[in-house]
Amino acid sequence: MTGANRGIGRALLAECLARDAARAYAAARRSEALEPVTAADPERVVPLVLDVTSPQAISAAVQAAPDVTVLVNNAGVVNLGHLIDMELDAVENVMRTNVLGPLRMVRAFAPVIEHNGGGAIVNVISIGAFGGTPGVGGYPASKAALNLMTQAFREDLVPRGITVHGVFPGPVETDMLAQALSSAPDLGTYPPTTPQEVARAILDGLERGDPEIFPDPISREIGEIWARDPKDVERRLTQMR
Repeated sequence: MTGANRGIGRALLAECLARDAARAYAAARRSEALEPVTAADPERVVPLVLDVTSPQAISAAVQAAPDVTVLVNNAGVVNLGHLIDMELDAVENVMRTNVLGPLRMVRAFAPVIEHNGGGAIVNVISIGAFGGTPGVGGYPASKAALNLMTQAFREDLVPRGITVHGVFPGPVETDMLAQALSSAPDLGTYPPTTPQEVARAILDGLERGDPEIFPDPISREIGEIWARDPKDVERRLTQMR
């Protein structure tokens, strides 16, 4: 699980352990960030220092985690600003992490999961994939790209015994939301959900085999509107300031 040191990732890890996972690999960029995560259950939690933008780090993770059957791509970043005038380096960093990172992880771990008899890949996306909120830079575009990649992965991996699930959270009580609110305060009009609630809903959806998982009340509302009228959702998200 990438991005396991805080927010949704840390809550997902705790929920997996509560549901009797035999082993969980907790990945983050810094080893010290994983210390409290590992301490929660050192017999079952295996820390992995992993930067998803580094092919070398991903190769090392594959070697360290040969028994993976479920891959959770949760790591992500946001750089605030408007695409028309923000630094391109910041946009490129978002794309490297949020788009190419999951792509590299899926390409690296799909053979591992297949070798272990099949399993699942869970990509944590966002309702932001459905509309370009101007003040949060390349984040919505990166999540839209991840959504379309998730659809492509799903078709490619069916013959290999791997199901692929897209998760579309709404506002969640995380550091990333606090950061985004500074640039798009309209996001604060939606009451956030706790990471623990989102984690439980994600695993419930995975157990049901849902291809798309809307894990909180706001995301379920947006998901229902999106199914009927995608343009309505686009208008709601692009008009946020």
